[in-house]
Amino acid sequence: MKERILQKEEAFLSPYAQRSRLSKGRMKSEEPCPMRTDFQRDRDRIIHTKAFRRLKNKTQVFFSPEGDHYRTRLTHTLDVSQVARSICRNLDLNEDLAEAIALGHDLGHTPFGHAGENCLNALCPHGFLHNEQSLRVVDVLEKDGRGLNLTFEVRDGILNHKRDGKPATLEGRAVSLADRIAYLNHDIDDAVRAGILSESDLPVDLIQLLGRTPSERINRMITSIYQCSAGQNKVEMQPEIYRAMDELRNFMFKNVYLTNMTKGEEKRALNMLEVLYTYFKANPSKMPEFFRSLLSEYDIDRVVCDYLSSMSDRYAVFLFQEIYVPKNFFKI
Repeated sequence: MKERILQKEEAFLSPYAQRSRLSKGRMKSEEPCPMRTDFQRDRDRIIHTKAFRRLKNKTQVFFSPEGDHYRTRLTHTLDVSQVARSICRNLDLNEDLAEAIALGHDLGHTPFGHAGENCLNALCPHGFLHNEQSLRVVDVLEKDGRGLNLTFEVRDGILNHKRDGKPATLEGRAVSLADRIAYLNHDIDDAVRAGILSESDLPVDLIQLLGRTPSERINRMITSIYQCSAGQNKVEMQPEIYRAMDELRNFMFKNVYLTNMTKGEEKRALNMLEVLYTYFKANPSKMPEFFRSLLSEYDIDRVVCDYLSSMSDRYAVFLFQEIYVPKNFFKI
């Protein structure tokens, strides 16, 4: 079964695509799967992690939104996977590799979105970046400290998915672009739903170029990547489309990401995260047994970051209440 897949890759993928057979392999050798390629196997391992399941209760942009239709970190991850696969399908790249990278790219994200990441980065002497933490999740923290033993190409794509990253494969570059395409367009959709923006607020010149709806803009951006990159050793947008996407991103920072309405409870949430950091650093015995076991190899700041970044928004709030909010002694 796997041999049929490998033969299809040889026959139909671009000469610049990453073929499963030519993977640089895993950190620890293991018996290959008779049915799945290594990239397919990596995808399945990521989907079955605890970290992946926790993404459903982690903030994307809006803290504790009232409504079921706002994006969470999990739905964002699925959006990125879909866009990355579309890019790779059109460029004849390895969709399985792109999907595995996309599904794992945000596993290390903190509760409370990028605000939580910035908070831990300021508190931890080692610094904290969610892409590096995502790699730590798959290398060290999952499977009770054994890690997932993923392939080099998937690990590289996870680590280098950020805007300033330099992925080793075209599939990794596709995920990096897909991340920006997905969050920009779907954050606009959520902002309109929340009443922060109306569609008429969006810059007219950018909308005329990119499209009026999220679907139109995503299609325009993917088409631009195809027109710029088909048959070549690159995954890039046409310069004018990339500039327009960047300008739209700047508009979102000014009008959505950095507004008081969007930030809402951010200050209190970050104060809570800082209090929890200080508490567990002073009381490591209060952390779960698994995180305490990491202290034999890693210092307290790194392990506290591991613990806090693993939390969903709601669990961080619950834990803070358990530790600091007085309980009622009497029932009426």
